[in-house]
Amino acid sequence: MDDLEEVRLAILDEMLVEAAFDGWTESTLVAAAKAAGMDSVAYERGDLKRAFPKGIADVLDFWSEREDEKMAAAFEAANPAPEKIRDKVRFLVRTRIEGLSEHREAARRASATLALPYYLPLASRLAWRTADAVWRALGDTSTDFNFYTKRTTLSGVYLSTLAAWFGDEDDEIVNPVYEQTWKFLDERIENVMQFEKFKKQAQDRMPDMSAFTEFLGRMRYPGK
Repeated sequence: MDDLEEVRLAILDEMLVEAAFDGWTESTLVAAAKAAGMDSVAYERGDLKRAFPKGIADVLDFWSEREDEKMAAAFEAANPAPEKIRDKVRFLVRTRIEGLSEHREAARRASATLALPYYLPLASRLAWRTADAVWRALGDTSTDFNFYTKRTTLSGVYLSTLAAWFGDEDDEIVNPVYEQTWKFLDERIENVMQFEKFKKQAQDRMPDMSAFTEFLGRMRYPGK
């Protein structure tokens, strides 16, 4: 880990505390940098800009990437590992969301920030990257249209479950289990599995177009 990475991590740790109270703002970022040990000389020198050139957008990007990495590492270390594809997806999405538990209010405020028009492109990219991290952890090697549909669909599952989690006010204060959220996740995954099954059946029933294409070619070039 290089020095700049250490600075980013230190600022992020403080930012997660500050943002829970004051939101994801540039002034909060400055306060977090100072709390992380950045003095006025370093700030005036541009060390904060060097760590996060785009400010809040870079901090949110950095945090999301870190959580994606933790999710993938937890899946790799799982023992016993889930076997069925739906159980693997469930494990990964749930692990990704539960990773935010320690800083749930900061995550809730981050979600509200990412919903602002200015941050919507970033929000879409982060959701896509999380979905991509899930599929890569599952060993997905698709390169065709399925590559995009899998990630787009899973982005929707992740974001809707995250929203359900934010709204799930579990009665257990010390150790909340969020049963309603995970039930919601199971239902969304079941919907996806049914859709994938239907899509495969539709693809299997598609006629072989090679003969038809050859016929059209002969119509166009009758001498060949």
